[in-house]
Amino acid sequence: MSLVTFPKSVRNYLIAAVALLLAGCGGKGQVANDSPGKEADSITVSAAVSLKDAFTEIGEIFREKTGKAIHFNFGASGVLQQQIENGAPVDVFASAGEKQMDALADKQLIEPGTRSNFARNSLVLIVPQRSEIPVSSFADLTLPAVQKIAVGNPRTVPAGQYSNEALAKMGLSDKVASKLILAENVRQVLEYVIRGEVDAGIVYSTDAKQGGANVKIAATADEDTHSPILYPIASIAESTQKAAGRQFIDLVLSVEGQRILANHGFAITGPANSNQ
Repeated sequence: MSLVTFPKSVRNYLIAAVALLLAGCGGKGQVANDSPGKEADSITVSAAVSLKDAFTEIGEIFREKTGKAIHFNFGASGVLQQQIENGAPVDVFASAGEKQMDALADKQLIEPGTRSNFARNSLVLIVPQRSEIPVSSFADLTLPAVQKIAVGNPRTVPAGQYSNEALAKMGLSDKVASKLILAENVRQVLEYVIRGEVDAGIVYSTDAKQGGANVKIAATADEDTHSPILYPIASIAESTQKAAGRQFIDLVLSVEGQRILANHGFAITGPANSNQ
């Protein structure tokens, strides 16, 4: 039996499509309309997992206003960046860090004139609600009783990159290096803390809010200890739904979209803070 051999460009596209599908299995949300499956009736938005709750709500409003469905692919910003670089069919990208968007811009993979910073966040240290370890500052992470600290993998997770910067600035990197447990995304860090599988974790303040009564915020990192936590959004250059993608971006930047983000704990920036 002979095997079918695809051209390299086709193979790369198929690999990227499968990667996007697999990545979405653990964190993909969908706002469906009455006629899913029609390409013209849906867009795909790859977004940092910390945006999941806010974007799901904004997605419902987008569907009501436009009649189009949104297929969300939530994950670590670095992983989403790599998927787009490999040709994954994405219309809009929203990152939890400028580094990932800059990388796509350098490769001319985002649509010129569509990039804007739309939200800010802060970095906090959290512990399980029932923890009896006296952690009230980042310095307390050096206590012998603190044995496991969850952080995002700095290779792909912006929250992990900010955590690394903050720990280094505070002079704690070497002292806690052996205690670090690397997570695939910031929500996984939150889950580790909620389940008591670690003694502490470093997440965004919005994630701590989602943890509710299950976690306690022990400390907030000073802004001068890490790069500004800015969320950029842009249309992907190879998108086949550029007009609809721009509609979603405009909604995120609108008063309505910014209100939803604020309700979920984000510091809003608005359309005046574009970075094109």
